[in-house]
Amino acid sequence: MAETTVLTVLTTTDTEDKADGLARGAVRARVAACAQIGAPVTSVYRWDGGIETAREWQVLFKTTAARYAALEAWLLAAHDYETPEIIATPVTRGSAAYLEWVERETAE
Repeated sequence: MAETTVLTVLTTTDTEDKADGLARGAVRARVAACAQIGAPVTSVYRWDGGIETAREWQVLFKTTAARYAALEAWLLAAHDYETPEIIATPVTRGSAAYLEWVERETAE
């Protein structure tokens, strides 16, 4: 497996319970091998012409490039935000065993 085929994918949501649901659901659907829920963060962003501030939980998924489209589609269907943050970053290096595990756990 080429190391760049693994991605980390970030999203945020407004409650810890929703973050847990997104994390568990994506792993259950095998569109992510695992997901980590980060402690609340403060997000500042422009929305509908104003500056908003919100407390959010970050969810970081580990998946493969081959499963990214399925993860994105799953997140868009499961997420309750009108425009959820979904950002994918390639993993350029990592433990071969871990990267192989991500690929195995997201195989269709």
